[in-house]
Amino acid sequence: MALPASPPARVFAELLPAPAPAPVPAPAGGRGPPATSKREVHVSGSAELSAGPDRARVSLRLSSRKGAAGEARSSVARRLEYIAQTARQHGVTDENMTVMEDFSRVEDNYQMEAEVCITFSDFGKMQEVCNLLTEKLGASVTISPPHFYHTPEATNTLRRQVCVAAVGNTRQKAQEVCRLFGLSLGKPSLIREEETKEWGGHVEGQLSNSSESLTLQERIQNATGYASCRVFAVFEIKGKENRRNKLL
Repeated sequence: MALPASPPARVFAELLPAPAPAPVPAPAGGRGPPATSKREVHVSGSAELSAGPDRARVSLRLSSRKGAAGEARSSVARRLEYIAQTARQHGVTDENMTVMEDFSRVEDNYQMEAEVCITFSDFGKMQEVCNLLTEKLGASVTISPPHFYHTPEATNTLRRQVCVAAVGNTRQKAQEVCRLFGLSLGKPSLIREEETKEWGGHVEGQLSNSSESLTLQERIQNATGYASCRVFAVFEIKGKENRRNKLL
């Protein structure tokens, strides 16, 4: 996952005492506990992350037109078997391969057409398979440019990671504010996600409008997804910062 340099986060910090609790009545014959007032620091901050696509789908088309129906079917079947065998040898499971066939009569000939869709999670293996099929099958197979996209699991992971990163940045800023005044940061009493944004990226089934001339790296970049998150948090202030911790 790439971590692009994000612009400075909007930071708001305020040190103030929390509302004092209602006084507790003193027991008969004695004094009640003194009213206490906790001090707090209010901070908001943000984070931005990006994630490249985790899947690529490649479509391969092949056809045969013969005078005899059996010959047309056999010609396509041999190439289909070679494609499937090559993909399996590079770690692709049958669940990630789908085949659609169409058989028709064209004038006095029989035409057999087939399309194979292969989904890859390893882009290096994808290139190896495509290069090998191009070398061995030549013009008898048409290989479309890969379509890169994100699975729902990858998208959810990006959302969680950017939220956690925003919380971490907010805590760090609150800690720096406290240290500026020689104070020590306590536990959070409130963490609120204020805004999230997502842009870029492709999902499964989305039609690609990328130019045929794009390189693989350019296609991956075009399919990269981005997310940003801004949070607001309230932390307790424990008091003067421990001198030993400050030195560490």
